[in-house]
Amino acid sequence: MERHTTLGEFIVQNQKDFPYAKGELTALLSAIRLAGKMVNQEINKAGLAEIRGKAGKENVQGETQAKLDILANDMFISTLRDRGDICGLASEELEDFIVFNEEQHKNANYVVLIDPLDGSSNIDVDITVGTIFSIYRRISPMGTPVTLDDFLQPGINQVAAGYLIYGTSTMLVYTTGNGTHGFTFDPGIGSFFLSHPNMRYPDSGRIYSVNEGNYVHFPKGIKKFIRWAQELNEEENRPFTSRYIGSLVADFHRNMLLGGVYLYPEGTKAPKGKLRLNYECNPMAFLTEQAGGKASDGYGRIMERIPNELHERAPFYCGCKTEVEKIEWFLQQKD
Repeated sequence: MERHTTLGEFIVQNQKDFPYAKGELTALLSAIRLAGKMVNQEINKAGLAEIRGKAGKENVQGETQAKLDILANDMFISTLRDRGDICGLASEELEDFIVFNEEQHKNANYVVLIDPLDGSSNIDVDITVGTIFSIYRRISPMGTPVTLDDFLQPGINQVAAGYLIYGTSTMLVYTTGNGTHGFTFDPGIGSFFLSHPNMRYPDSGRIYSVNEGNYVHFPKGIKKFIRWAQELNEEENRPFTSRYIGSLVADFHRNMLLGGVYLYPEGTKAPKGKLRLNYECNPMAFLTEQAGGKASDGYGRIMERIPNELHERAPFYCGCKTEVEKIEWFLQQKD
């Protein structure tokens, strides 16, 4: 009986994808895998360990932090710091980036941007949550402290991105620019195994994911798209099915596997959009494109946007190409 490839084996086998790396990126992905396993363990025992609920603090976004937000953030920071393969880290939970300038980080080439626990408002009701990460090569001189510019690179500069999804099974999905690959965690063995090689969006789907409670605040083009998706048209296989979990990782994962489109537009309640460009939009866009889908801000490729702020927000549409292009078409109509 053929044994499945482990995540560690897969990473090593594909090191050739990084001609400029000497194992650092491999070690970095391994550190993310380790931290994800620890966070997964804490999530699974959250009720017993009394780490559900709110922490009584707000993050830099003005959002109330869950206790697991803080725990996941600390776990990823400490695990990545210990490996010595990155020179800096930015987290959605922290106002500023962290400089790693100990001796072991002196020659590190990479910076990491991370959303430690996406969808954390769902923890107390046992709905799927996740972790999103993005990796860039630094642009500041090696041997000097990292700067803000290292973190404000366009998404097209990413060398790797991915997410962990903590659901009925725990998965790690990542890309390094050579396809999007999924690995399922086997708790009995304690390893991630390749279960979804070369994940692909279909050209067109039948699911749309949006918080329709904000409909009144949406741009006119998005309202038109939603009405179009709800219309009866047997030739075009409409109406679509509406599915929205409120956890980006969960909605994204379902849409990639089943075929769908995710929308988080700008509106009067979120004039620049709600999702963070660096921590959510860019990594998910990289995964989307590598899986044959499309990611947009409604008017162009979102990974070509140049961030101006660490916690910049942006409108975000990603999924099957046909539906994302339909969204762009509706948004760009004059009337």
